Amino acid sequence: MTDHPEGVGNSERCNKKILADATRTIIQSVGEDPDREGLARTPERVAESLSWLTRGYEMSVEEVVGQGVFDEGHESMIVVRDIEVYSLCEHHMLPFFGKAHVAYIPNGKILGLSKIPRIVDVFAQRLQVQERLTDDVADAIMDVLSPHGVGVVVEAKHLCMMMRGVEKQNSSAVTSSLRGSFKSDAKTRDEFLRLAHGSLLPSA
Repeated sequence: MTDHPEGVGNSERCNKKILADATRTIIQSVGEDPDREGLARTPERVAESLSWLTRGYEMSVEEVVGQGVFDEGHESMIVVRDIEVYSLCEHHMLPFFGKAHVAYIPNGKILGLSKIPRIVDVFAQRLQVQERLTDDVADAIMDVLSPHGVGVVVEAKHLCMMMRGVEKQNSSAVTSSLRGSFKSDAKTRDEFLRLAHGSLLPSA
C-alpha cells in the first residue's frame, strides 16, 4: 500500500528538541536573529507545528477504520466528495491543499462514511506528493473492503508553484487513481468522474 512507516509512536518519531534546534539554525542561515522578540519562541512553535502536520506517521488505516466496516448488500456507487486535504510537499516542505473525491462500489461490505476522510488524513498528514497520496487512498480502500472498484480524484494547489519557481497562483494539479471496475468499465469510470467534477445527478 505504501512505503511510509505506520503506527510509529510520537516519542519515537518526532524529537521536538532536534526540530527546534534545526529551525533555529535555519533562522540564522537566512540572515535573521533567532533571539529577537518575534522569533525567540519560533523554533518551539515550528517543532509543535511539524509534529502536528505529520501526525499521519503515527496513524494506521486499521486504527482509523476500527469497527467501521459493515455487511451490506448495497451494490451502487458510493461517493464522498469535497474532502478537505492539507499536506506538505516532500520536495520543498511547503503546503499543498485542496479536495479529494472518493468513490467505491461495494462487494458485500460498506465503510462508515466518516472513515473515508480519516483514511485520507492518514496519508495526507505526512510528507507527500499528490500522485502517491491519491494512490495510497485508493489502495487502502481496496485493502479494507475488497470492493468491485475504487476511484479517487485529488485536486490541489501547491505553494511550491504559487510562491516560488513559476509563481503561477491560479494553477492546480488534478490526479486520479482507479482500481477494479473504475479502471476496466468505461461507464463506471465516466459516472464517477462526472460526479467528482460537479454533476450530482446520475445519468438515466
